[in-house]
Amino acid sequence: MSPAIRQKSAAHRKLRVAVVGVGYLGKFHAEKYARMPDVELVGVVDANRVQADAVARQHATHAYYNHRDLMGKVDAVSIAVPTESHFAISRDFLDNDVDLLIEKPITSRLDQADELLQMAESHGCIVQVGHLERFNPAVVALEGVVHQPRFIESHRLSLFKERGLDVSVVLDLMIHDIDIILNFVKSKVTTIHAAGIPVITSNADIANARLEFENGCIANVTASRISMKNERKIRLFQKEAYISVNFANREITIVRQTGDLSQGIIPGTALDQRCFDQADALDDELKSFVKAVIHRQMPEVTGQMGRDALKIALSIMDQIKQTSQRLVR
Repeated sequence: MSPAIRQKSAAHRKLRVAVVGVGYLGKFHAEKYARMPDVELVGVVDANRVQADAVARQHATHAYYNHRDLMGKVDAVSIAVPTESHFAISRDFLDNDVDLLIEKPITSRLDQADELLQMAESHGCIVQVGHLERFNPAVVALEGVVHQPRFIESHRLSLFKERGLDVSVVLDLMIHDIDIILNFVKSKVTTIHAAGIPVITSNADIANARLEFENGCIANVTASRISMKNERKIRLFQKEAYISVNFANREITIVRQTGDLSQGIIPGTALDQRCFDQADALDDELKSFVKAVIHRQMPEVTGQMGRDALKIALSIMDQIKQTSQRLVR
């Protein structure tokens, strides 16, 4: 269901924006907003006063230590706090008619996501979810190229990093690919088979899931944050075409059937390789959010999309938990 977006009066020349949570990712949100000509960075919020003060000084804005101090001063905010705080903070802003960009995952629980979407609907507010990979130029270029894929395989592997460890690798990394796959397939997931184990943290650090869709498509999704290398790739197989995407290098390879068995590396096919220039996906994401807020239109990645990806991610995590409990009996 698409929410009814409430029109707002243009009483302020610039869109008044703030960032709540200016740790590793939030500080980049503040940097991007500060450079936008149609945005006024009203302030940044962080419970760590030293961090809030430092980011505020860097961008000549105000530091706040409690998000409630922003009420009445902002039109829109980025929520970049730890996942367990997304719901409570987002709810406060929606209750004050503030549009939101919430970093992924939208919340840690499905009922919380549903409540936020209901609030956004009743208040006519915009909610965008920070599924950053949607703004990768290689993914954007697949618009009109991917048609009813039948089999998908994705790998998102990462070297160990001291962040994002408050959640499972499913919510930390795999959810990016879940969101992209749901956007490509556009069909209901009917069956999930999942496995995963904790290695370094108390949550699953490596996971694999097989998703079966109502339309017959199957997706095999793997994510790890304890890999010896960084890798972000997805392969899609559809009628008369195979598509490979390298997210990190912003490359796509498309192999199409031609019927001419005398040509091609693989007989009867034509190879189309495309490489895209370095891009700033976060800047594109935030500009897309600002555009949606100013023009009162649906964002590229809606709250409902974030909720749908969360539902699948939580189902995968639940299966992993059940499997782990059986193994230790």
